[in-house]
Amino acid sequence: MIGTKRVGLAVYIKSLKQVKQLKQYGHVHYASRKMKYVILYCNVADAERIAASLEKMPYVKEVKMSMRPWVKTEYEGFVPKEEKKADYKMGL
Repeated sequence: MIGTKRVGLAVYIKSLKQVKQLKQYGHVHYASRKMKYVILYCNVADAERIAASLEKMPYVKEVKMSMRPWVKTEYEGFVPKEEKKADYKMGL
């Protein structure tokens, strides 16, 4: 289980009564009472299938998948102050 890629699904629901039923699809991390959504974590390999099956449920309004696993999180190195000053001028 260690090292498996996980992805978050934001599941917007009509009522919070169905939160217990969502536990069979993955790990329920957070449930918002005010905005009526659930953050559900599942394996990346199963995410498409789980999202499709959740959208078919009558108590689910919408399912959105997090793009975090596919976003580049490696940033460029240190930028010297001289280069920063040149960026701020921009021809003005």
